Amino acid sequence: MTDSSSPRPAQAGRLGRLRQLWQRRHAPGAESPERHSLLLIGKSTLAATLAWVIAFYLIDAQSPAFAPFSAVVIMHVTVYQSVVQSLRYVGAVVAGVAVQAALGFLVGPDLLTFVLVAVIALSIARWPLLGVQGPQVATAAFFAFATYSSATDSTMRVTRLTEIVLLVVVGCAVGTAVNLLVAPPMRYRSAEHGIRVLAGALHGLAHEIPPVLREGAPDGEATARWRQRAADTGGMITQAREGLHTARESVYFNPRGLLRRHQGHVVFDGYESVLAALERTLHQMASLTRSLDQWQEPEAPVEYRGFLRRYASLLDAVAEAALALSTLDETTLPQQSGRLTRLAAEAVEHGREVAEAASADDLPLGDPRQPYGVLVIEGARLAEEIQYTSDTLRSWVTDT
Repeated sequence: MTDSSSPRPAQAGRLGRLRQLWQRRHAPGAESPERHSLLLIGKSTLAATLAWVIAFYLIDAQSPAFAPFSAVVIMHVTVYQSVVQSLRYVGAVVAGVAVQAALGFLVGPDLLTFVLVAVIALSIARWPLLGVQGPQVATAAFFAFATYSSATDSTMRVTRLTEIVLLVVVGCAVGTAVNLLVAPPMRYRSAEHGIRVLAGALHGLAHEIPPVLREGAPDGEATARWRQRAADTGGMITQAREGLHTARESVYFNPRGLLRRHQGHVVFDGYESVLAALERTLHQMASLTRSLDQWQEPEAPVEYRGFLRRYASLLDAVAEAALALSTLDETTLPQQSGRLTRLAAEAVEHGREVAEAASADDLPLGDPRQPYGVLVIEGARLAEEIQYTSDTLRSWVTDT
């Protein structure tokens, strides 16, 4: 291939990436990270303050900081995670305190006891059930050892160790209650936003390639840019899956899920199917662009130009379908489903024309130095995925 010395394709690529970043951040339904950060800070402050008031003024604890610390630790983006992490955190603290209590009363508060406490606590911390709260076993055990060592008699030791567990329970209860009752996070829009981001990336890539293919073999700078853009979608896919996971979790234990205006958003199978189809489609685009980038021919033979033009039409259809998905909104799903059905039919038709052109033009499909074999295979898969996505949305509309 011949490399173009013009800076315009590179500039267009940079502008395209900046435009995608802007659209991802300001797309309708996008979750504002600043808003969620401020909300989380406010709720954590409220939970910590309430926990401190209870621990310091009501319980009159010797170490009241355990309560607000616990309240902040379990403040998560979803109510479900707050509940799960509260249980794990309390379990970890109870385990750590229990290890110290058992060894402290059996052996005494000396260096050997500390070594044994550390070994056992760190071993328990690796228990998978405790998850990210596993290290809290050792933390609680060490605090318990210090508290135990400073106490003057057995009664005070039992009281202080029990107090640690009580303060942690209070902090977790307060933190979970605040997250449950004060603007409980409902993140079902995260699933829609993830699909929109992936569809927008697919549209941008599929829309840029056809004009170049219609002119013949693309230059090295263009194919390298396409390949990089396709590779960059890996992070978007991960974020989209995390968004879907968060959306699922946000429904559990959430009182806002009982409100009428949120009913109907509790089933995410449709989102997951569409997301999986988009993920496969982007992988196919990555394979397609990689094959074009490895193409060693400076110009497509004249007899193969018809195939490339038909392939460009297929990518145009894929880009239009992706554009429709980039505005996915559950409230207007019936209209969007009808449009996508028509676009999917066009993509399938163009895919059939690509296969017929490959057969009629006697393309070198088995030549690894040529991209035609990969283009034919990935073209058929692209059409199938668009059709599958259309069928999924149509079934989604029927079921709802």
